[in-house]
Amino acid sequence: MMRRLLVPVFAVGVVLGFIGTPDAAAQQSINFYVGGFFPHGYDSRDIDDVLVQNSNFLLFNIDDFRGFTGGAEYLVNLGNLFDAGLGVGYYSQTSPAIYAGSTHPGGAEIEQDLKLKMVPFTATIRFLPLGHRGPIVPYVGGGVAVIRWEYSEKGEFLDQNDIIFFDNTSYVVKDTTVAPLFLGGVRVPVGSKGSGFGGEIRYQGGEGDLPAALNFAGPKIELGGFSALFTINIGF
Repeated sequence: MMRRLLVPVFAVGVVLGFIGTPDAAAQQSINFYVGGFFPHGYDSRDIDDVLVQNSNFLLFNIDDFRGFTGGAEYLVNLGNLFDAGLGVGYYSQTSPAIYAGSTHPGGAEIEQDLKLKMVPFTATIRFLPLGHRGPIVPYVGGGVAVIRWEYSEKGEFLDQNDIIFFDNTSYVVKDTTVAPLFLGGVRVPVGSKGSGFGGEIRYQGGEGDLPAALNFAGPKIELGGFSALFTINIGF
């Protein structure tokens, strides 16, 4: 765990070194973003992913994990061609599931909820090939995301003897994962203080480990996917 944290801690330290004491003339802004998060589908997931394994005996729609994401970043200009930023985001989505081929004695479905929640803390560097001034400001960049995540399965379950039981507390995992982050977008400046609006595409990697003692169907949960975002910058 310590080895996995060394790289992101160094990366965050570099960004903090840039923005910790910004020059008085450096433009600063708060960047708010909202949009949709689109996690990997079955074809892009490892065979050990818990959702892939769950699909062998549960009926659910993996597209249910597509959903709202939003957050905010503090950005600082590093000269005319670069921005540095620190941010935090939020995502939470639930997919209802039922057992395939098994029901209650009266025919009612055996139901449970599969839920994934993520709070990524990000450190990023953006490259602006045309600079900060102009009718549009395209950019590309990347960095690191330290993702505080929670995965849970709650509701009704079948044990090895086909006995149905209810559990809302045992199958919950909370952990932190470090992942790469890549982004690209365009900003339309408004006024002279760095304010504006635009659009952005992000890709977040990463996966989480699920404890073997909890007997999930798979040992990992995929955390990666794309985000399509609308952004608003407020300069100061």
